[in-house]
Order: sequence, then structure tokens, then C-alpha cells
Amino acid sequence: QVQLVESGGGLVQPGGSLRLSCAVSGSIFTINAMGWYRQAPGKQRELVAAKTVGGSTDYADSVKGRFTISVSRDNAENTVYLHMTSLKPEDTDVYFCKSDGWGSMEYWGKGTLVTVSS
Repeated sequence: QVQLVESGGGLVQPGGSLRLSCAVSGSIFTINAMGWYRQAPGKQRELVAAKTVGGSTDYADSVKGRFTISVSRDNAENTVYLHMTSLKPEDTDVYFCKSDGWGSMEYWGKGTLVTVSS
């Protein structure tokens, strides 16, 4: 199993920056890709950014050029970051970390709230 714990959400003004973190533990060797998703109340969860173990990345059109996904590996722990800049009110959402692994196994974190408001 894989455990994911997000942190770093909060209130930020429009135009500001924020960095989300996702601590990854457990069967890390089974992971093929990591991603960040977001969901507003009453809406479907949508992909924000993803990165494979091979280094390929994918971004939603709405965040290209503003958000960057990165992965830090330190011994038995991995951390997935989402660097967010030039934030807009429409970026306000709950942000979730997700792993994709062997046998199409998916794991999700519980989410962290980002609010962009003046």
C-alpha cells in the first residue's frame, strides 16, 4: 500500500504563490506516476499536474506556465511538490495527491484546501 499526506494549503492573495507537499510512504517501488488533482464542491475532480517515474509531465491547460510538479527522493521517503505561482481566484479548490502504480492501483490523499482571495 501507499500512503499520501498533503500539506501546504492555505489562504493566498491573487497573484501570490504557494507550494503544496505530498509525503509519500509505503510501497513506493510500485508507483508509476504521481499527480495532483483538484476539486470544487459539486464538480468533478480534475487533473492539475502529473509526473511519471520516467520524468514525463502533464499539465492542465489552465495551469501551464504557472504550476510545476516536482519530486524529491530522500532514502525511503518521497515528496511530491506542486509549485503554484500567479494564483487566481479560480484556482481555489481542494487539492489532492494521487499515486498510480502496479496493477492499476490508485491511492489518494485526503486533500488540502487552497483559497485564493483578497
